[in-house]
Amino acid sequence: MDLTLLGQQAQASARKLALLDTKEKNRLLGAMAQALVTATPEILAANEKDLAQAVANGISETMQDRLRLTKERIAEMAAGIKEVVDLPDPIGEVEKMWKNEDGLLIGRQKVPLGVIGIIYESRPNVTTDAASLCFKTGNAVILRGGKEAFASNQVLVEILQQALIKEGFTPHVIQFVTDTSHEVATEMMRLTEYLDVLIPRGGAGLIKRVKETATVPVIETGTGNNHVYIDKDAQLDMAAAIVDNAKTQRPSVCNAMETLLIHEAVAAEFLPVIAKKLAQHQVELHGDERACQYVPEALPATEADWSTEYLDYILAIKVVDSLEEAIAHINRYNTKHSEAIVTDNYFASQKFLQEVDAAAVYVNASTRFTDGFVFGFGAEIGISTQKLHARGPMGLEELTSTKYIIYGEGQIRS
Repeated sequence: MDLTLLGQQAQASARKLALLDTKEKNRLLGAMAQALVTATPEILAANEKDLAQAVANGISETMQDRLRLTKERIAEMAAGIKEVVDLPDPIGEVEKMWKNEDGLLIGRQKVPLGVIGIIYESRPNVTTDAASLCFKTGNAVILRGGKEAFASNQVLVEILQQALIKEGFTPHVIQFVTDTSHEVATEMMRLTEYLDVLIPRGGAGLIKRVKETATVPVIETGTGNNHVYIDKDAQLDMAAAIVDNAKTQRPSVCNAMETLLIHEAVAAEFLPVIAKKLAQHQVELHGDERACQYVPEALPATEADWSTEYLDYILAIKVVDSLEEAIAHINRYNTKHSEAIVTDNYFASQKFLQEVDAAAVYVNASTRFTDGFVFGFGAEIGISTQKLHARGPMGLEELTSTKYIIYGEGQIRS
């Protein structure tokens, strides 16, 4: 696999892409969205190969769900690209302009990052989300997906490239690494001559490896060890609905809940009810000593449970004596992704919002809403859990940099 060639092609195509106006970029994105819909049978056939291999390799049902494509999911991927078309183009926007003491007119303008590398795991929709967001912001992208979704990712990239070729534009703005070996991944992490930024999207192991190995600047998209805290002043019917949704609607994704914290004052009433509700989905419960008193069928929780992102029908439960204890637990064990409190107490909600350290903090809502599409970004590159450059769902704005543009009238510095 010649990553140098991919890098050279990406740099050259990024310069061409940067010259396109918004109308032309949107036209090409529309062609890519339509190409996905037209090629649905071809995409499903490739995805069936990946699913068959996943079954043969003993991959869990919930992880197969991350991998699985359907006609509806492909339609959603195309709709995501169309959403990106409808969003304002940040490139070229001058954020502000001012005149300094020397009479220079100084402006700060948004520009593309350049060439973005993305290393990700088993969700094929990342391919189209990343490609469309990068394209709209004038960035070339080199995609390296996991072996679990290799056939799906490869055919998706080929379809997008073919759409660009048909419209008379270079396909090298979207490229795919066809070697899934660790050696090539490591080489990509160190492709400093061609990559301006590297974005890993996947499990804790992948993100840790990229952080420790990469010499290319990294935007970290984190894992989701997320909590829902049920306060003593919560509406328990609302709490039950939120917990059920946050855990069971799609447990294999990073914005699902992994730990339930509950105030002692309502634990006796709430825990048997929610345990019965979760049992309908065969959720395995791991409880601390007090939680197990109220839910005898729960397994005793270990220290590891508090820091585990299960991505499965498993939930850890801890009973706490106060809001302060809940916040302290969250800030110790969370991955700074998404956290929620259920309460009717305004002061408790404000304390939670201010003191919990996470990219998204909710009052009386499920953590499952942390998503670029839901937030109105059209699609997302990932959920950034770091604090430099970007935090939370990353859409168009987060894939830009800035440069200063300065107008003078012959000034020289004395």
